[in-house]
Amino acid sequence: MGIVPNQRLTRPGSALEDVESLNSNGASSSGNIISNTKKRWYNLLPLVVALVVVTEIVFLGRLDMAKNAELVNSWADSFYQFTTSSWSRDAMVGRDGSGLGVLGGFDRSSSEGESCEEWLEREDSVVYARDFQKEPIFVSGGEQEWKSCAVGCKFGFDSNKKSDAAFGLPQLAGTASVLRSMESAQYYSENSVAMARRRGYKIVMTTSLSSDVPVGYFSWAEYDIMAPLEPKTESALAAAFISNCGARNFRLQALEALEKANIKIDSYGACHRNRNERVDKVQALKRYKFSLAFENSNEEDYVTEKFFQSLVAGSVPVVVGAPNIQEFAPSPGSILHIREIKDVDSVAKKMKYLDGNPEAYNQSVRWKFEGPSDSFKALVDMAAVHSSCRLCIYLATMIRENEEKSPGFPKRPCKCTRGLETVYHLYARERGTFEMESLFLRSRNLTMEALESAVLSKFISLKHVPIWKQERPDSIRGGDELRVHRIYPVGITQRQALYTFRFKGDSEFRSHIESNPCAKFEVIFV
Repeated sequence: MGIVPNQRLTRPGSALEDVESLNSNGASSSGNIISNTKKRWYNLLPLVVALVVVTEIVFLGRLDMAKNAELVNSWADSFYQFTTSSWSRDAMVGRDGSGLGVLGGFDRSSSEGESCEEWLEREDSVVYARDFQKEPIFVSGGEQEWKSCAVGCKFGFDSNKKSDAAFGLPQLAGTASVLRSMESAQYYSENSVAMARRRGYKIVMTTSLSSDVPVGYFSWAEYDIMAPLEPKTESALAAAFISNCGARNFRLQALEALEKANIKIDSYGACHRNRNERVDKVQALKRYKFSLAFENSNEEDYVTEKFFQSLVAGSVPVVVGAPNIQEFAPSPGSILHIREIKDVDSVAKKMKYLDGNPEAYNQSVRWKFEGPSDSFKALVDMAAVHSSCRLCIYLATMIRENEEKSPGFPKRPCKCTRGLETVYHLYARERGTFEMESLFLRSRNLTMEALESAVLSKFISLKHVPIWKQERPDSIRGGDELRVHRIYPVGITQRQALYTFRFKGDSEFRSHIESNPCAKFEVIFV
């Protein structure tokens, strides 16, 4: 079929030599006719090949295109390689991503055989106006509190230097105002993300995972979460450390209700105090099977040291507080939650059951030996990068996004079409880092599975070491193998990234890629 003319063209020398041989023997007239015919045939050959390719595509159009896409592409590739030197720039991918010819996708000046990936790496490359290593992000107020950061970042006061951001309400145009607090919004209403926005704060840093830069109480460095278990030697079933007796929730009523349900509690705080000695809280908790991790407010994501100290101690937390506390659990069944005062009886019954059944109790703390869930590790790993550094990364990302939206920013193709197949140029970075790495996906395999595979291949080839590697305890650092926990578009909140965001199948993922040129993703490795 269409491949036959190409086979003829690979041996033009032998046929012409035969004609020259005839001419030398006196058959010049007939030889000239043959030679002229072959030249006309040679000149028409590209058109013949094109017609054959088009005919083949039309024929395959009546079949299942998904099953025959590779065959069509191979025909198109053959034709492209034969005719590439004669194509003009108009048939190639435009700098604005438009005008893609059916067989386009390469710049005419590119070397023969250049792949779409190579072409996109060159055409999509851009030098941003600001180099953050030479001109760091500058935040007014605060102090520099990290060992290293993925982006140049400085905190302090300098009246001669324009700030990118400042803590407190905005003072100067072009300076982003930052609210930073680890207090509950039930006591400080402006700590609510919605309220902070209404008051004019551009960037919100609170315990809420829905804030721009979360500042939770958790971290591997501050809490030795994987500390070994110690024998439970106290006769009381639980310990409590509660000193604020005016909390705006039902935690004191819950403590009293547990005592009425015959749960013996040693109370070391000012509220219901029955143990007078001064003790180290974590060391004391290690001797109890349960600890009352009762917060002073029931607010989403407001989970303080009371909970994490219980995990360090290996004492099962009995929680009054965040309604989503199970998202902070190191493993299923490792905590008990009193959502409402009416739950006290059922929780008391569970505590008694675990106390009388060592095997069942050991299941509650099994994570201490086998390691916490991937979900828990992904949550705590976020704090491996200091919140001040994450603020600078957030600001630098916003600055680049705004530059990309400016009229003078060079347009990039972000995709390359060759035959019936399109190669999409994507970018990815690990959470807590800044610079992006190039990825490529083909239209015939534009799936979430393919994205994960491309991410792993890229970062493995770079010998990438996860940013949390030195922060996690030795027992749960794992080997050198990279594992993906989540991949999500840059710009969504950590609440969405960790718990709620999912593409609704490959069709939604494809739509996202097709409608977001040079789409950017963030990756959480575990």
